Amino acid sequence: MCLQILLLLPPVISAQVNDSNFSSKRDFAAKEKEQVLDAFDILNRGDEKAYVIGHQLRKKARTHFAKINAHLLLAHYFKNRRLSDSSNFYVKAFMTLNTVGNDSLICRRKMAAYNLLAINYNTKGLVEESKKWHQKGIILAKKYNEEEDYFIHLHGLAVNYLAIGDLDQALRLFKACLTYGEHLEITMGSYINIGQIYADKKDFETSDLFLKKGLKLAKEHQFTSAITTILLNLASNAQTLNKTEEALVLYDSVIKIATKHKFYKEKLNAEMNIGSIFINEENFDNAELIYSLALVNAIDLGYLDQQLIIYENLKKIARHKSDYKKAYYFSWKYFAIKDSIGQLQRNKEINELEVKYQTLQKEKEISILQVEKVNRNLELANQKEAFQNLELLREIEKKSNENELLSIQNATEKTANENRLLRKNQEIKAAQFLIQQAETNRQKGIKNIILYSFLIFLIPIIGLLYTYYLKLKAQSELNKKQQEVNEQKIASILKDQELKLVKASIKGQNNERKRIAQELHDSIGGNLAGIKLQLNNSDHNDLASINFQIDNTCRQVRDLSHNLISKKFSENNFCNVLREYLNNILKKSSISSNINVYPVEEIDLLDENLQAEIFKIIQELITNTIKHAHASSIDIQINLIDNVLGIIFEDNGIGFNVKKQTNGIGFKNMKSRLKKISGVLNIDSNPKIGTIISIEISNLISMTNEI
Repeated sequence: MCLQILLLLPPVISAQVNDSNFSSKRDFAAKEKEQVLDAFDILNRGDEKAYVIGHQLRKKARTHFAKINAHLLLAHYFKNRRLSDSSNFYVKAFMTLNTVGNDSLICRRKMAAYNLLAINYNTKGLVEESKKWHQKGIILAKKYNEEEDYFIHLHGLAVNYLAIGDLDQALRLFKACLTYGEHLEITMGSYINIGQIYADKKDFETSDLFLKKGLKLAKEHQFTSAITTILLNLASNAQTLNKTEEALVLYDSVIKIATKHKFYKEKLNAEMNIGSIFINEENFDNAELIYSLALVNAIDLGYLDQQLIIYENLKKIARHKSDYKKAYYFSWKYFAIKDSIGQLQRNKEINELEVKYQTLQKEKEISILQVEKVNRNLELANQKEAFQNLELLREIEKKSNENELLSIQNATEKTANENRLLRKNQEIKAAQFLIQQAETNRQKGIKNIILYSFLIFLIPIIGLLYTYYLKLKAQSELNKKQQEVNEQKIASILKDQELKLVKASIKGQNNERKRIAQELHDSIGGNLAGIKLQLNNSDHNDLASINFQIDNTCRQVRDLSHNLISKKFSENNFCNVLREYLNNILKKSSISSNINVYPVEEIDLLDENLQAEIFKIIQELITNTIKHAHASSIDIQINLIDNVLGIIFEDNGIGFNVKKQTNGIGFKNMKSRLKKISGVLNIDSNPKIGTIISIEISNLISMTNEI
C-alpha cells in the first residue's frame, strides 16, 4: 500500500487593490486566505468538515485566491475518498480558473493539478497515464527551478514504479527524495514507501525501522491517512513473521481509525488480513464471520479485486467445514467476478500491449548497438588473454613436475591421518549415543507437562469463544429485524409522497382540460355555429363575411395552441425561470439549493425548444432527489464553453447502485430527451456517498437548427 504525496497547502497570493477601499479589501482578502489555509489543515486531519467548507468557499468566495483553492480543496477531498472521477472534475475546474497571476505562479498551480491527476489515474490502475502527468510536472519544475515541486513529482514517479513492481528503481527514487528535507510530506512518504519496499524484499527489520520513522512524523503532525497506512504495513510485517497477537492489535487500531475517518479501503484490507490469520489458526467460524462483513463492504464500494479474494477464502472455509453447497456457490461467484474483471481489463490490456510493443522495438534497437560494442571489446580482451595464456602454460609445465613429487608425499601422510580419524569417530559416536538417550527421556517429560497445561487453559477459552459467538449471532438477528422495520417505514413514506404527487398532477390536468373545453365551447364552437347558419341561409354575396369568420376562427385556434405551450421561456430569461422553479419547489422542504450559471447571457439566448428540454431534464433530476435521495442540499452548475453545454447536478443524499437503478421511467425519459438533443449522461453514485450526474450537449448551433 504506497503513499502518494500531495501539495496540500496552496501558494500565497497577495491581492493588489487600487481604489479608495484598499484597507478594507486587503483585510477581506486576508480573512478569506486564512479560511482557505484552515480548511486545508482540517483536510490533513481527515475531518469531514473540509467538504462543507470547500463548497461554502466555492459558492461565496469573492477573491480569486479563495475560489481557485476551494476547487483544489474539493479535488483533494474526493481523492482521499478514492473517488477519482469526482476529484478529476474539480481539478479540471481548477485548471480552467488558473489564468490569474505571473508565469511562475500559474506554473506552480499547474504542477499541483498535474500531481492530483497523476494520483487519481494511479488509483484507477492507469499507471502509464499517471507517469505521463508526473513527467510533465518534472519538466515544468526544472524549467522554472521549482525544487519542491520537482521532488513532489519525483516522489509520485517513484510510486508509479512501485505499482508496476520495479522495486530497485522505486527505491532509488525514494532515497533521492530523502535528500530533500524541506518538505515534511515528501520525507514522511519516502520513509513509508521505502519500508514497504524492504518488506517486499523480505528485509522486515529494515522495513519496520523506516515505517516507525514515518509513524513518528505522522503522529507529530496528525496525518491520519498516513498513520492508517503505516499501521497497516506494520501489522502485515508482524503477520508475516508469525507475531499474531501484535498483528491483531495493529489491525484493530487500523479499523478504528478507518471507521472514524471513512478510509474504506484500508478498513477492508485490515478485515481481510484478520480473516487470513483466523484461517491459518483454523478458526474457521470467526474467519467466515469477518470475511462476510468484509464482503458487504467490498460490494458497497465496488472493489472487484477484493471481492475475488474474499470469495476464494470463503470457498476454502466452506470446504474445511465440509459445506460443499456453500463452497460451490462461492466458487461460482468467484468466476463471475473474475469474468467481469476480465471484460473491464480487455480494452486496457490492448492499449498497454501497443505501448509495450513500441517500447520493445526501441529497446531492441538499443540492445543491438550495445551487443556490437560488447563484441568489439571482447575481441580486444581475447587477444590480450591469448598472450597471457601462453605464458601461463609455460609456468604450469614447470610446476606440474613439482606437484607430482608433492602428491606422493601427501598420499602417505593422508593414509596415516585416516586411520587416526577412524579411531576418534568411534569414540565420539559412543558418547553421542549416551547423550541422546538422556535428552530423549527429558523431552518426553517436558512434552507431557506442556500437554496437561494446554488442556487446562483450553477449556475456559473454548467456553468464552462460544459465549461470544452466541452474542454475535443474537445481535445479528436483532439488527436484521430492525432493518426490516426501517425499510417498511421508508416504503410507507415514499408511497404517501408518490400519492400526493399523483393527486396534484391529476388536479392540474383536470383544470387544464376544463379551461380548454371552455375555450373550444365559447369561442371556436360559437364561431363554427355562426358559419354553419350563414351557409344554410346565405347566397353568394355573403361569402366575404363567411371568409372573415373562418379567418377569425383559425386565429383563435392558433392562439389556443400557443397558450398550450408555456410562455415562460419566451417572456422571461431561462436562468431566472430555473431559479424561480427551484426556489418554489424547495420552499417548504428542508433541502437547501444552489445554482451557478456561466455565462448567463449566452445561455439565456439559447433556442427556446432546447431550453425547454433542459428544463424538463433538470425537473426530473430534482423530483428524483426529493423522492428518493433523502438529501439536505442540491448543487447545480451550468456552463457553456466552446459551444458545449455542461450540466453538473450534485446532491449529498444516500446514493444508489448505478447498475441496478437506472432503468426506471424517469431515467428512460431523460435518456430519450438527451438522445433527441445529442446529449451524453454520466452518473457517479454509490450507496451512502451521494450522487453526481454530469450532462454534456455539444454542437449547439447545428442542434438548434434541427430542433
